[in-house]
Amino acid sequence: MLKSCSTALWDEYDVAMLDLDGVVYVGRAVVPGAAEHLSSAARSGMHLAYVTNNASRPPSEVAKHLRELGIPATDEDVVTSAQAAARLVAELVPAGSAVFVIGGAGLFEALAELDLKGVQTIGEDPVAVVSGFNPDLIWQTVIDGAILVSHGLPWVAANMDLTVPTAEGVGPGNGVLVSAVARFAGRDPVVAGKPEPPLFEETRRRVGGSHPLVVGDRLDTDIEGAENAGLDSLLVMTGVTGAEELAGAGSAGVGTGSRPSYISCDLGGLGTPHPLPVALEEGGFSLNGWTGRVDKGVLALDGEGSPDDWWRVMAVAAWQHFDTTGSPADVSGLSTPGSVSTRAGLDTQEPRAGQREDGDSSE
Repeated sequence: MLKSCSTALWDEYDVAMLDLDGVVYVGRAVVPGAAEHLSSAARSGMHLAYVTNNASRPPSEVAKHLRELGIPATDEDVVTSAQAAARLVAELVPAGSAVFVIGGAGLFEALAELDLKGVQTIGEDPVAVVSGFNPDLIWQTVIDGAILVSHGLPWVAANMDLTVPTAEGVGPGNGVLVSAVARFAGRDPVVAGKPEPPLFEETRRRVGGSHPLVVGDRLDTDIEGAENAGLDSLLVMTGVTGAEELAGAGSAGVGTGSRPSYISCDLGGLGTPHPLPVALEEGGFSLNGWTGRVDKGVLALDGEGSPDDWWRVMAVAAWQHFDTTGSPADVSGLSTPGSVSTRAGLDTQEPRAGQREDGDSSE
């Protein structure tokens, strides 16, 4: 249910496709240790690609923010859902075409890069529509774009993320607006962002590599997206996924999300081997000092060892129960070892679930 790797992941995989918020930073603050772990990965020869569902900011702005945090990143290392969406549009319409933008600067720049003209008036005769997150979007633009969609123009959405973080709390993301336009027009868009494959395909086109690894903190976008694209994945526990979400993760089409290939507390997992828990004759699993088993639906873990191995034992024991019974194990009594959550305002000893538009949408 997990994969094993006897060497550091950066020796096995040549590209890391890294999600941003919850993996590299939280809000505008770097995840503790992330800069050092990523610098080590880069020195090992692993190429680092920063892959975000956010379509609002151009790659240059994202890369600048990363460099300010001490993260090794060039503009070319950043790949956005706006770029993936523009690629899909370019495959549908001739070069030089006008494309109506229900979104902001990130989409305009991505379209221009592919010799397409972003517009926001119907009078400029657009031949396609593209949607992406933009907090300053004017309602008239939404109306005009929705009318064009209802007329049958090709329509691509950067992502379907339902939430976006704000200073006042979680707010509606791009997926909410896309759903409203879809309901009005009576049709759905082609989606470029995670968990769909186009964003990963665009990343491979731009950064190269033969054996990429997707790194993320969300099961429903990062990990499921890796599975949809046929790629291995590393789940880090510095973002929104906690014990309850991980215990309920099922294989494709089952449960609340997909299962990662590897698990680690943070990006330090790029530089370590990933051993597998061993099944015990009396039931349960063990690994390097930890033992976990489910009894009457309740998962218990005992012993001591590394926090990474704790998560591996917890996951495989919970997944075996899930697959056997069809129900997630009760993990409410677990006390997670080490500091595995860096999200602002949360207890550093216990990961909690949260919601936000995936990628760097806090910007």
